[in-house]
Amino acid sequence: MLAIGTKAPAFTAESTQGAVRLADHLGKRPIVLIFYPKDNTPICTKQLCAVRDSKAQYADYDTLVLGVNPGSLEEHRQFSQKFGYDFPLVTDSGETIRQLYDVGQTLFGLLGQQRIVYVIGRDGTIRYAARGNRPTAEIVAALAQDSE
Repeated sequence: MLAIGTKAPAFTAESTQGAVRLADHLGKRPIVLIFYPKDNTPICTKQLCAVRDSKAQYADYDTLVLGVNPGSLEEHRQFSQKFGYDFPLVTDSGETIRQLYDVGQTLFGLLGQQRIVYVIGRDGTIRYAARGNRPTAEIVAALAQDSE
């Protein structure tokens, strides 16, 4: 996992809402990167539905929220449509984003990548980094600290 205070690496990738160029947002607005193992699995679905249901809280800080995993664009589109996600799901087919952000693989790589949430501050550095399905209140608290 990248350490707090580390400059967030930029990347360009395809998403359910077109190409995402992180460099266009770094240093301009807060960003929440949610690395999750797999589309259409119970915990991943719960995690991303919590983001969808907390849209207003993220909007209060003009936050760009991105879900990231190595699934295909078509898998992401189906998952996003099924649950009404209004934020981009980024495809990391070559796993370069996972590597840039030092996100490990799950046990033997069988279930994909680890579940890690990063909050990137308005200054373009990592402000929060935690493993697991983090509560919205915890993520929003990190966004609030960044805006102080």
